[in-house]
Amino acid sequence: MNIPSLPSPLWVLGTDTGVGKTFVAARIAREWSATSQVVYRKPFQTGVLSEEDSEADAPVVRGAGITTETGVILRAPLSPLAAAEQEGRTLDLSALATWSMRPIPKDARLLLEAAGGVMVPLGPNRHFLAWATDMKIPAVLVARGGLGTLNHVLLSCEALMLRGWTIPAVILNPGVDQSFAAVQSNADILRRCLPVPIWILEP
Repeated sequence: MNIPSLPSPLWVLGTDTGVGKTFVAARIAREWSATSQVVYRKPFQTGVLSEEDSEADAPVVRGAGITTETGVILRAPLSPLAAAEQEGRTLDLSALATWSMRPIPKDARLLLEAAGGVMVPLGPNRHFLAWATDMKIPAVLVARGGLGTLNHVLLSCEALMLRGWTIPAVILNPGVDQSFAAVQSNADILRRCLPVPIWILEP
């Protein structure tokens, strides 16, 4: 893995929820912070009461030289659309896009983390991929290492590439499903199927 080579700004996306996006975001942010300031933004945070909640992502990523910002916070551990509906809210997706793209300090690097998978619903008839495509920001895709990951990675990458996204790397995370015996084989197959670097996240 050559994390310092990853471009900024950069999205950290996942094939699903629970694949380790925040762990990967923290790893990227820490390596970047060795040479520059880092701004981490989470436009949609669900399943918490505040940015400092024990289940929130910002405290996991925050560190020396790393500033964390959260756009909208929703209590239910659901998709942003479902969580907002439970609270009787409609998310202002245009305002959140503007918030995500706000300028950062000169020479800083911008890291953004999505919620859930690449097509998680954000609003009525609007999923993440449709919402974020116009930002024209590259994305690394985080996935499990074991059973099911081939299908999930290929589907997600196809959806991204059909909309013109640049994918600097797919990152397989065997620690999330204890797939250390299978991850190398899956990585080899994905390298034959995709014109994208396939990295394995080491412990």
